[in-house]
Amino acid sequence: MYYYIKGKLTRLNGDYAVIEAYGVGYKLFITHNTRAKLASFFEKEILLYTYLNVREDAKELYGFDTEEEQGCFVKLISVSGVGPKAAVSILSVFSPEKLAFAVSTGDAKAISKANGVGLKTAQKVIIELKGKLDLEEGGEDSPAGGITDAVNALTVLGYTKAEAMTALKGIDPSMPLEEIITAAFKKLNRF
Repeated sequence: MYYYIKGKLTRLNGDYAVIEAYGVGYKLFITHNTRAKLASFFEKEILLYTYLNVREDAKELYGFDTEEEQGCFVKLISVSGVGPKAAVSILSVFSPEKLAFAVSTGDAKAISKANGVGLKTAQKVIIELKGKLDLEEGGEDSPAGGITDAVNALTVLGYTKAEAMTALKGIDPSMPLEEIITAAFKKLNRF
């Protein structure tokens, strides 16, 4: 129904922001990542991509700093057992690129670190979203782009994609590419 809302940021609380647009204050539930980006825009014009969640007893508006985060939210709530609050919790811990990496490597333990998300729910997220979150969305300079490059480098060296992904599990995707590959080699030599 609403694609985005553009207006003045008038309130920024722990889990929501209020944007005033044409005399109406819209309360949007937000992730911690979006809140961190909005902190310096108080009383300034902002734009948040939105998702309207309609339940029997309430209508809730969710706001996101980027279209990628909004799209990731929609995919997360499509997973059985993951509601909007759990999706916000996951996206408060992970950027869309880092979540795509955690899903592609099957890192349920990392996903379960999100508040209110247990190991079984994290495993459902992995099963239902594997292959649906694009690792390359973030571009070459993004953490996910570095992981994609590392997978490609390891497969060129003769490892299977599955071996490469297993070796990359748990490695910080924001490290430089050379360090990612070195850390993966150390893990591969233990197998």
